[in-house]
Amino acid sequence: MTETSPAPERRGTADGTRVAARLDRLPPSRWHRKVTLLVGIGAFFDLYEIFLGGVLAAVLAAQWGLGPTAKSAVIAAGFLGMFVGANVLSVLADRLGRRRMFLVNLGGYAFFSLAAAAAPDLGWLLALRFLAGLGLGAELVLVDTYLAECLPRAVRGRYLAHAYTLGFVGVPVAALLGARLVAGHPVLGVDGWRWLLVVGALGAAFIQLMRRQLPESPRWLSVHGRSGEADRIVTDIERRVVAETGISLPSVPDTTDVPERRVPLGAMFRGEQRRRTVMWWIFQVLQTVGYYGFGSLAPVVLTAKGHTVTDSLLYAALSYCGYPLGSALSVPLIDRIERRTLIVAAALGIAGCGLAFGFASATWAIVTFGVLLTVCSNVFSNAFHVYQTEIFPTGLRSSAIGIAYSLSRLTSVVLPFVALGVLADLGAPAVFAGSAVLMVLLCLDVVLLGPRSTGRSLERI
Repeated sequence: MTETSPAPERRGTADGTRVAARLDRLPPSRWHRKVTLLVGIGAFFDLYEIFLGGVLAAVLAAQWGLGPTAKSAVIAAGFLGMFVGANVLSVLADRLGRRRMFLVNLGGYAFFSLAAAAAPDLGWLLALRFLAGLGLGAELVLVDTYLAECLPRAVRGRYLAHAYTLGFVGVPVAALLGARLVAGHPVLGVDGWRWLLVVGALGAAFIQLMRRQLPESPRWLSVHGRSGEADRIVTDIERRVVAETGISLPSVPDTTDVPERRVPLGAMFRGEQRRRTVMWWIFQVLQTVGYYGFGSLAPVVLTAKGHTVTDSLLYAALSYCGYPLGSALSVPLIDRIERRTLIVAAALGIAGCGLAFGFASATWAIVTFGVLLTVCSNVFSNAFHVYQTEIFPTGLRSSAIGIAYSLSRLTSVVLPFVALGVLADLGAPAVFAGSAVLMVLLCLDVVLLGPRSTGRSLERI
């Protein structure tokens, strides 16, 4: 009898295809919206932390008398931690599960960010910012991976865009809180910048507790041979959807999708996956300059143009309002326009608006082009965050995305040192001219090497 029984791996992969078909046929429901909310709020703290570096650099330059190298280090420390964390935690998420890493990363960030609020000097601040970044390194990777694996394909792009719209509220909040707290007197005898770190830490700790109710990804369970657990989770989701909508679910469709299975990390560099891996590594290095370059450096660029720290943070905060606006704008577009096309169009918008921002001197022009740049940035961001979940298989998804994402964090470590040097020697126009050139190269990379993905099942792409 044992000779005629299917091998465990074949059972798992066949069940995986059925689990995927069951998830994809579900109508969007309150359960899907709740999961999107819990995951999206976590993205809030990741993005809050990313853009906090520029705020801290601008503030501490005045309070601690920091020079260009020290300011660059303040921005780079968190990104260096994220580089390490993205490599380690994203690979562990493919080995140990999405849910478990969700709990580890925000817990680590909350602890070390709270400790950084008590940093007595620059050395301690840099070390603790590095450790906080390490804890947060895989957050956006897990957001993309988990939602892509749990959401029906018909709304995958739209709901991911909703999650990031919620998350990107953290960007103007970081700058507005910075402008408000820095402009005022210490609160309860504590410097305002320290409260910025406390707010991020306590908020992340709360969300970490809320995420305990999330189930493991059924697709991940199936790929790892735990089809019984996957079936129970999908059955529970189906029960919730039926109870909410009061409708009978359609039958599970027959599918010709290739079953996914557990694959070694080296498969990233073989066959079709090699082309996609190379394309995405190039993309992540280039997008960092155009996208994160503005957000993390804007307060410093504005102070270099002669504005006060308080005014610079206010102008940056107004410009950052374009992040949630752009993210919201992407919602009706992301499932109607091919992902590659949307990425390229938004990247060209970033290049053009960045040039205009670099040359702008009047306040109205700085804020206007700053808002337009951030609107384009988040149409771009949401499109590529959805796209990267679709071009790698479940067995590799977190690792492939995370390793590529870590390259963007490594670029973010180097970027302040290069960009602030160019800013000091050649001025803001040169910084944004260089950024525009790199965004054009990014467009060529996506057009020439990227596959189509919009509206297809994850197993078919």
